[in-house]
Amino acid sequence: AGMDGTAIENFVCVIFNVSFMNCTWHVGRTASGDTQYFLYWKAPGKEDFTGCQNYIKDDCGRHTGCTFQNVTIGSKRAHFLVNGSRSGQKIQSYQKKIMLYQIEKLTPPLNVTVNCAEASHSCEIQWQPPRTSHVEKPSCFKYEIDIENQ
Repeated sequence: AGMDGTAIENFVCVIFNVSFMNCTWHVGRTASGDTQYFLYWKAPGKEDFTGCQNYIKDDCGRHTGCTFQNVTIGSKRAHFLVNGSRSGQKIQSYQKKIMLYQIEKLTPPLNVTVNCAEASHSCEIQWQPPRTSHVEKPSCFKYEIDIENQ
């Protein structure tokens, strides 16, 4: 239901620093200035949708994103729904299912140390895996080291 082109476009979510999620979108092509959008999501294993409490707004005061805290990444799909209203007219809703682990931006490796020995012209580099809420085996990570001779 709703007029064509009123649904949001370019919906993207990113999880960072282990448990913070940021979702953003663009206003629909035919959405007027008084259109307002509302984001709801259902985490894996939950029965009810949770509404956004912390909206990001554009210059017209329209909701164009939301930030969430304490997000737990599971191995199942989360369900996102964005609906809206405009002067009593229906807005097309938007739905998307996302595997949360696929949208996590990992932190850099922790506690990186470099010990070089002049005599052997060698260096030992050590680090700990990045913080994450869903990867339990450190062997799941692959690392790349870029060494520049200074």
